[in-house]
Amino acid sequence: MKPIAFLPAALIAVTAPATAGPYLNVEANSSFAGSDYGVTVIDNHVGYKKDNWYIQAGPAIVAPDNGDTELELSGKVGGSADLFDSVSAYAEASFMTSDIDNLFGTKIGFVYEF
Repeated sequence: MKPIAFLPAALIAVTAPATAGPYLNVEANSSFAGSDYGVTVIDNHVGYKKDNWYIQAGPAIVAPDNGDTELELSGKVGGSADLFDSVSAYAEASFMTSDIDNLFGTKIGFVYEF
């Protein structure tokens, strides 16, 4: 599996309240090359969110096309910051264990609210 193959497709997500505290996040990510299905990874994370940051981890069910389903460990850490009145930035780092190589990913972006 390659990290670039994971296209976010959140099927079910339970997020934390706007304040601090623990939460449960169940998320399914599937990948396709054209119309050819590749794999679905279902993250089952327990996390903690406070102010503008969060951390979460737990078991990941990996269900590839024409392959055996495997159980791995995955997690994410991320946060956001207000840059200006209408502009904020966010970043996330993620990992997932694998039999071959551990997978790592990053995400960074900006949001302009108008």
